[in-house]
Amino acid sequence: MYLAAAVLSIPILIKQHQLVFRLNFNLLALALAAGITNVAFVVALIEGEVMRVMLLFYLSPIWTVLLGRWWLKETLSASAIAMFVVAMFGSAIMLWNPEMGLPWPSSPADWLALVAGIAFSVNNVLTRKLASLPMTIKTTFVWWGVVAVSLLAISWQQVPVPIVSATVWLNAWLLGWLAIVVVTISVLYGVAKMPVYRSAVIMLFELVVAALSSWALTEEIMSLQEWIGGILILLAAYGVARITLNDV
Repeated sequence: MYLAAAVLSIPILIKQHQLVFRLNFNLLALALAAGITNVAFVVALIEGEVMRVMLLFYLSPIWTVLLGRWWLKETLSASAIAMFVVAMFGSAIMLWNPEMGLPWPSSPADWLALVAGIAFSVNNVLTRKLASLPMTIKTTFVWWGVVAVSLLAISWQQVPVPIVSATVWLNAWLLGWLAIVVVTISVLYGVAKMPVYRSAVIMLFELVVAALSSWALTEEIMSLQEWIGGILILLAAYGVARITLNDV
């Protein structure tokens, strides 16, 4: 899917080759962070327990806020901290399952999920830091970064190319051209335009969408636990969107 999206960026590489060749550390780090995020998260979901993986990955807002404070010198007001705590509490309620034990990494899949969350935080902070760069350059580096890390992982594991039908390959390319392009541009644009703590909270809305989608498209029923957690996330997202960075 990411290769399909990356192919679309080849004309951009040719047109803006002078800017591309003036590589800097932050762009290369963005590509690496995006690659690690996607590959580690997907492998973790395949190999591990889904709820544990999701819970460990969605610790990413904590790392995002800490990195934003360290790299970008962003300060949080009391109201921002309160909304952040509410959002994290809501996500924990939605994802918590007492049978899985404490959310502490105990398997390779757990560690991959944690690494994916940290890499995602690095990705968001670097996107904010590179806000002045053209969107086309950042998306190009993100797509090719995922492709590069995927190839390295495949080479390291010595995994053969799967034998699947042409329909599967076509669907993967269509998803790359449509979904991956839209998602990448949306995330990079949104994160670059707002403080990282705000984007970190708003991104937790993904959990609410996932729960509502399962409820609407399948036979799954949203539990009281999911409703409570989702409402807390929505309230936090609304609150954090209304406050300013230095609100007291």
